[in-house]
Amino acid sequence: MKKAMIFLATILVTTTTIYAEEADYKIGIEQFAEHGSLDNCREGFLKGLEEEGFVEGENLTVEYKNAAADMGTAGQISASFASSDMDLICGIATPSAQSCFNAAMQKEIPVIYTAVTDPLAAELADKKGNPVGEVTGTSDRLPVEQQLEMIRTMLPDAETIGILYTTSEANSESAIEEYKSLADKYGFAIETAGITATADIPLAAQGLLEKVDCLTNLTDNTVVSSLPAILEMANEKKIPVFGSEIEQVKKGCLAAEGLDYIELGRQTGKMAAKILKGEKKASEFPYETIEDASFYVNEKVAENLGIEIPFELKETAAECFSEISES
Repeated sequence: MKKAMIFLATILVTTTTIYAEEADYKIGIEQFAEHGSLDNCREGFLKGLEEEGFVEGENLTVEYKNAAADMGTAGQISASFASSDMDLICGIATPSAQSCFNAAMQKEIPVIYTAVTDPLAAELADKKGNPVGEVTGTSDRLPVEQQLEMIRTMLPDAETIGILYTTSEANSESAIEEYKSLADKYGFAIETAGITATADIPLAAQGLLEKVDCLTNLTDNTVVSSLPAILEMANEKKIPVFGSEIEQVKKGCLAAEGLDYIELGRQTGKMAAKILKGEKKASEFPYETIEDASFYVNEKVAENLGIEIPFELKETAAECFSEISES
């Protein structure tokens, strides 16, 4: 009798395992804005899931929506995902992460985020880095000190760095505070200009460019979405613009100490896979970061601006670009 019961239990366990491997899952991805770093996050996220056995079109259905940098649209997308019985929702960038969590918490749908600079400031994690609910993910916290050191090396005579930012983005406020706390160490003053919408950018950028020796970008979604217009204005005044990641350097920023956003997304996808498999709840995951930054430089931009790239920087570059991307 005992042997029969053991045999039956084995069959039940095996059947359950097969079902878990073959089950179909449905996830929603809300991306706050359309630009290279966030696109790379999404690509990496799906790669991370695939590496863990969740393949779109096979056992995974993915519904993707872009909020076009509009908070109202983000709220509508989040609400639609929460009412669609998703197995998991992914928010790419701080505003979408906050919106998704607010919409999903009542239904206890797990939310995972990526490209959130400061989860604590965004009220997605507590002071110890632990989740405030069924929400976790990865931070793209900027390597601010490395960026300041790099700018000082490239522009030895510069005095003032300008930062354009969106006043409603918690990640931007947090990054600016870090810039201000470290700037004096490298002999810089920080000048900022806040905006509330894309329409504010031309006037704010024009005013800022009158006061600074260079601009440095944050991972500010509204600002980065308008990068071509900002670069055009800066180039007319021969003022270099430094990026915060590789895609911005491809598009015409001079250089950046930045993160690999595909790798950041991939790391997030692997975290999501553990949640879908039931190995961990989102509330059991402290958020994660990528520690290492890489140096990227655009030689064509340097040539246009008459700036010589110091040898000690160039030899450490992860990538050097010889042209400016139009896409």
